[in-house]
Amino acid sequence: MISTGTARHGRTSGSIAVLGTGSCLPSHVVGNDEVGAAAGVTDEWIRRKTGITARRRAKPDEATSDLAIAAGRAAMEAAGITAADLSLIVVATSTPDQPQPPTASIVADGLGAGHGAAAFDVNAVCSGFVFALNTAQHVLAGSDSPYALVIGADVYSRILDPADRRTAILFGDGAGAVVLGPARPGRGLLASRLAGFGAERDLIEVPAGGSRRPTTPETLAAGLQYFHMNGRGVRDFVTEVVTPAISTFVDDAGFTPADIDHFVPHQANGRMLDDLSATLGIGSGRTHFTYEDFGNTGSASVPVTLDHAARSGRLADGDLVLLAGFGGGMAMGLSLLRWQHPLPTHTAPTGYTHTTPFC
Repeated sequence: MISTGTARHGRTSGSIAVLGTGSCLPSHVVGNDEVGAAAGVTDEWIRRKTGITARRRAKPDEATSDLAIAAGRAAMEAAGITAADLSLIVVATSTPDQPQPPTASIVADGLGAGHGAAAFDVNAVCSGFVFALNTAQHVLAGSDSPYALVIGADVYSRILDPADRRTAILFGDGAGAVVLGPARPGRGLLASRLAGFGAERDLIEVPAGGSRRPTTPETLAAGLQYFHMNGRGVRDFVTEVVTPAISTFVDDAGFTPADIDHFVPHQANGRMLDDLSATLGIGSGRTHFTYEDFGNTGSASVPVTLDHAARSGRLADGDLVLLAGFGGGMAMGLSLLRWQHPLPTHTAPTGYTHTTPFC
């Protein structure tokens, strides 16, 4: 049995809202036959085990910051703001362009916000976007600056062992973003809960390449530069920790599963998400999925899925939206927000309902 640990819970006045969303999925499509051949499994096996049919891969000259910049621009366009309006840029990623500087600095410069806007990275692996969202929300609530850009972006294709069927078939590359800003009364971010379970940290890891085990010919020969995951352990973590924690979070916030209009979970694995939504009592009709076409895009999966829901026109003003990120660390981030639409001071640009945000 996995220990449930202690969660940090916070409630806010709802003064900060999502004003625009954006995403970037690379144009290169990698089907199950291609990844399956290297991993020794079939298209049928991958579909049956995960529900995934395809995933996107960044081009050789594309890095995490390139996808993040494109997603950030799309979110700012949707919110009707420019880079000059931003006071804060937070990038959630576990696949940064390089160890230093933070990828957020590269993104800020690429967006034209490189002089003045605070920029930093958050690494909570697949929970990273919700951690970054919560962080930016609290920074804005305590400042006079109105707008922040929060991005989740990962290029997992660079750290996967193509022969490892536990990981190579699951992950894709992508980025998703939101602009945070002033909320109308009764709208915005309502409650959040962030939790860490460090005792289970070895369920998901890249063993080498850091200060404890620097990259050497020996670590490379052993494949320790690759992403490693204990799939069964992760599933147990979701079942034993994440699922009851979400139920408790919703209840503590004063709601029931029936009140949730939209559930946007981390797109870890389709079969796992089917079990999660069913156990929570939030049917598939209210749960948003993008894993089938994009796979697991790490910290990008929640904002990419949120953007897809927003641009498809499914999110109405006043809807209650539950975001749930979980993954390496182990970590979990949950947020409840009352959706704000239309935007309070800006009009969404033509094409905002476009549903294929490829870059």
